[in-house]
Amino acid sequence: MSFLNRFSFASSDLAIDLGTANTVVYLRDKGVVLAEPSVVAIQTEGGISRVLAVGADAKLMMGKTPENIKTVRPLRNGVISDLEVAEQMIKHFIRKAQGQRGLMRSGPEIVICVPSGSTQVERRAIRDAASNAGARKVWLIDEPMAAAIGADLPVTHPIGSMIVDIGGGTTEVGVIAIGGMTLANSVRVGGDKMDEAIASHVRRNHNLLIGESTAERIKKEIGTARIRADRSPLVTRIKGRDVSRGVPIEISLNQSEVVEALSEAVSQIVDAVRTTLENTAPEIAADIIEGGIILSGGGALLPELDQVLSDETGLPVRVAENPLDCVALGAGRALEDPSYAGVLHAT
Repeated sequence: MSFLNRFSFASSDLAIDLGTANTVVYLRDKGVVLAEPSVVAIQTEGGISRVLAVGADAKLMMGKTPENIKTVRPLRNGVISDLEVAEQMIKHFIRKAQGQRGLMRSGPEIVICVPSGSTQVERRAIRDAASNAGARKVWLIDEPMAAAIGADLPVTHPIGSMIVDIGGGTTEVGVIAIGGMTLANSVRVGGDKMDEAIASHVRRNHNLLIGESTAERIKKEIGTARIRADRSPLVTRIKGRDVSRGVPIEISLNQSEVVEALSEAVSQIVDAVRTTLENTAPEIAADIIEGGIILSGGGALLPELDQVLSDETGLPVRVAENPLDCVALGAGRALEDPSYAGVLHAT
């Protein structure tokens, strides 16, 4: 495989964690060079559509656009839902990540991450989007494997490890040993479902409509998997539209309400981990007792989630050193290091 040659002409090769909420790009020999929301703003005039903004700039427009502009998130539940927009987004991120390095070169070889539970059709859509965006060659890597490599787990050794990657659209639970996944479990719950749960709770209990961005801000400010006994619940002020009167209002939201709203999503993550543990081979289970469970992804940053998982499983649980970039870092190492060649798939 030519991409494993560090001295190859295409030094602008990339690894991409194409996430439902955020896309992280790793550039060969440079590390993570870009991390932006997976959002595209499209403007339509005279029946002709064009990309107006991508990433952070497009996310700022969400919920605030006029009729001729719409914001699109081309990935849902970790897979591509809008192929054409996804291609435009990938193309933009490739150009931005490469900068001058990409000029006068052939297309890059790309390692791109996919949910372990994705179908062959979904994987083909991701591969096609990257190819149409200018990639010379596309390799796929399962997200749990990439996360485990990024978290410095001994994936190529005869030692069992468990990784739980909680992204925007999916939670990926992987049991890994000797360079392969012995068990994988993918559930379509993640940061997006948490945001939706918060928005639904606020509407149901306070008769207030809030947007995606507000729900996400609430999650980041006062979201937690449980209220610690030694701390008082936090309170935040939120603004939205009163459903009955149709006017903007501001209310206070208590942290205990957010815990209630997030309880179902947290329970689904716990159930996915427990189900995977129940089906794990005894020898690997013994290794997991020693090494514990590692959390990665943006959802790993939800306070107290590691403690809830530890209490429910009886195992040590820790958050990876760099949870947001973990998957992209692992995919990047697989791009650069020949010892990880076996974890990559050509289709």
